[in-house]
Amino acid sequence: MNSSEPEARLSVATALREQGEKVADRWVQLQLERAVLGSGISEAELREEADAFVSALRAALETDRPVESLATSCPELRQAVTELSLRRARGGASPTATSLAVLALKEALLEAVREQAGDTPALYHSAVCVNRLLDTAGALSFATYVEGREEIIRRQSRQLLEVSTPVVRLWDKVLAVPLIGTLDTTRTQVVMENLLQSIERHEAEVAIIDITGVPTVDTAVAHHLMQTVNAVRLMGADCVISGIRPPIAQIIAQLGIDLSAILTRATLADALAAAIRLTDRATPPADPMSVR
Repeated sequence: MNSSEPEARLSVATALREQGEKVADRWVQLQLERAVLGSGISEAELREEADAFVSALRAALETDRPVESLATSCPELRQAVTELSLRRARGGASPTATSLAVLALKEALLEAVREQAGDTPALYHSAVCVNRLLDTAGALSFATYVEGREEIIRRQSRQLLEVSTPVVRLWDKVLAVPLIGTLDTTRTQVVMENLLQSIERHEAEVAIIDITGVPTVDTAVAHHLMQTVNAVRLMGADCVISGIRPPIAQIIAQLGIDLSAILTRATLADALAAAIRLTDRATPPADPMSVR
């Protein structure tokens, strides 16, 4: 360890202890001036965030851990960086802007250190200490932002998939899933989960999978359909696939895909008629409705 490092660290910690409120105020001001915020973050929230961050910095500097690892090794400081990054991700700020928000603290802190130490040789070492500390925090904020944003995107994508694959109650004990677009592994999983939950909730006896809106059927799509059919059967319900148009029938035959074990129909109306016969019911429910 450089002999000047303990003094530099002490100087930064002293500046935070004696001028912490001023540093937080200046940091908030710099962020507002440079417009590095996303939407939905008020000035009051920004100030609360700054106070918590400065407090975490001060506590981290009072430990004996290396300066360059404080942002990752001190729980309080790591939490402060993480919460800041996730808040920016939810607010729509870019990852670069999020890192710049953290790095703007450098200027605010260096101003306080300069006021504390004056223009002396010790100021250089204090500046190096601040850079090592906040560069790591900036890198952590960038990585946390990216991870948080990816999680938000995954959650939103799943929500869109759920909206695009509704389970519809067509008749008493009869449910249907109208599929539109490509059927991939992720979407198959969502379809399967929604359908199985609805079968259990409504004690359905027949599930119709309508592929009228599926542009083409290949081996992968057929495999996904078979997975769903098998899961439905394990729940004790029958399954009907509708929407087998002439072009689709030709493709299935050319590929040698065996759907002989599955009841198929050309249209949804034909599938519903078959489902009614399977349930041995002739009277529709008084108030059919769509369910999820």
